[in-house]
Parts: sequence; C-alpha cells; structure tokens
Amino acid sequence: MTRAIAEALAEVRHTITTAALAAHRRADAVRLVAVSKTHGADAVAEAIAAGQRVFGENRVQEAQEKFPALKAAHADLELHLIGPLQTNKAKQAVALFDVIQTVDRESLAEALAKEMAKAGRHPACLIQVNTGEEPQKAGIPPREALAFIERARTLHNLPVSGLMCIPPVDEEPALHFALLREIATKAGLPVLSMGMSGDYASAVRFGATHVRVGTAIFGARPAAAVEGQN
Repeated sequence: MTRAIAEALAEVRHTITTAALAAHRRADAVRLVAVSKTHGADAVAEAIAAGQRVFGENRVQEAQEKFPALKAAHADLELHLIGPLQTNKAKQAVALFDVIQTVDRESLAEALAKEMAKAGRHPACLIQVNTGEEPQKAGIPPREALAFIERARTLHNLPVSGLMCIPPVDEEPALHFALLREIATKAGLPVLSMGMSGDYASAVRFGATHVRVGTAIFGARPAAAVEGQN
C-alpha cells in the first residue's frame, strides 16, 4: 500500500524547507509543482485537499481531460505544462495552462505568440535549456540560450520569466543546476524550474524557485516512464 498523498506532500514540503534553510533561503521562495501526469483526477483531488495548488502535466490532451473541472471548482489552481509541446497544440496550451515551461524552439515561440495575441491570454513562459546537450532531449543548447531568450522576449514578445532544465540521468545534477542558474543570472530571469523527485533538495540549494515532484508525492506511475520523468 502506498503512503497517503497528504503524508507524502508533507514530507516533500519538509524536505524543501530544510534544504532552503540550509541554503539561507526562505522556504516560501520555492514553489512545489506536483507532477500529476498519468495519475487520475481523484489523486489530484487528494492533493488539493491536502493544500496543494500548483500542478504539472506533460501532455495537453491529458490535462484537458483532467483539469478544466478541477480548475472550475478551485479558482486558485495553477497548472504548468512541463512536457514537450507541439506547435499544433499551442492554442489549447495557451487556453488551459497558466505556465508553459517548455518553450524550446523558434517555431513554438512564434506559435505561442500568435495564439496569445488571439486569445488575449498570456501564460508565463520558461525557456527549456538542454544543459546536457543530449540529442534525444528537447531544449535550447546552453551556448544559444541567451540569444534565444532575447528573441523570445523582443521579437515574439513572450512573457518569459525564467528557465527550466532536465539534467541527464547519468550525470551529477548539481552541475546542470549551476549552469542553468548562471544563464538565468546573465539573462536577468528570476525563475528557475529545476529538480525532480530524486534531486529536488539539491536544486533548492542551487536556487530553484520551482521544483517538479511527481513520484515522491503520487507514487509510481501506472504508465511506463518517459523522457522528462519528474
């Protein structure tokens, strides 16, 4: 039997607080994004009952099936897209999500800008940086990040507030957290989404403002693991 979601949330929050205080940061400077991908609305409802209000989903279609009713019932819910976004899903993403963490190419920036202008809705955007320069993984290479951030802000007028990364599974994540922090500092961006179930305490010590935690809250996923596991 898995632990109750409320108990798991309490443990994760305690770990975040401990890591923040150790880094001489305020615990409330770190937002917990509960990654509910592949888990049903009932599991999300349990987390909501335990006080969680920020959630992350990987796929537009799954989020569309799960969250409209939950958001209608809880006006303070905040939904983040943390998985790859196809340009043909930009309209749906702009309509549903409050934050899009995975802006990773010019064509997507253009599509999002177009849909935001049409809808009059401007979800915050994070630029995904492929800190490990892994060919199979989405994200802007670090050496191109500053130029892309500038184009996203000025050419496309996107509301870019920060950066996101998913470190390689076989490398020390702290190196990637430090690199993302360095790029964000140079770009003057305040938001750093980094750290998942296995390394979020380290991410907090390196300045994460958002950590994306799924398995440590909801337990093992019923579906096979996919790239970008949180």
